[in-house]
Amino acid sequence: MKEYTILRNENCTEGFSAPEAAIDTVLWLPDAGIRANAQVSWNNEALYVRLRAIEKAVRAEHTGRYGMPCEDSCLEFFFRPLPEDSRYINLEFNPNASFYAGVGRCGRDLIRTLPDPAVFRASTLRTEDGWEISYQIPFSFIRMFFPSFSPRTGDIMYGNFFKCGDLTEQAHYLSWNPVTSEQPDFHRPQDFGLLRFG
Repeated sequence: MKEYTILRNENCTEGFSAPEAAIDTVLWLPDAGIRANAQVSWNNEALYVRLRAIEKAVRAEHTGRYGMPCEDSCLEFFFRPLPEDSRYINLEFNPNASFYAGVGRCGRDLIRTLPDPAVFRASTLRTEDGWEISYQIPFSFIRMFFPSFSPRTGDIMYGNFFKCGDLTEQAHYLSWNPVTSEQPDFHRPQDFGLLRFG
């Protein structure tokens, strides 16, 4: 199981400085040459996430919060806020900041949530070799589903970062922590890595 330390940063909104987690485990399909990485930091108000993809043929068809960003070039973060609770939050974004948000124990029982997009304050950027997205996950949003969530230094969560594109020029699936299913399935909390609040 891989581990990642989420460093505390009181100035998260003024710049982003955090270790990179490589989303480089190629899954289920031949390697399309696409790579990605994730960075996460935190303060008393929120988690701050930046995901970046190296991807030449970027697809961005879906818009708004009712789309299916996983069909486009997509970067995803799944996490279990409370280790004793088997439910996880599933967040998926495409280069238009179109998103999917859900909560559940597995893909079959995932309940879609429809927060106002302003909750995440997502911003995207096209780069010479791909694209990136930055967003926040307010603790107030997390506590809607996990009321006791109040992280302190040393606490842990479990989670995984993903890169996919079901309908992109080259379909692909990548993860940070390896996924052990034989068929494409990111909804496997048993394959999450360890996220430690530093």
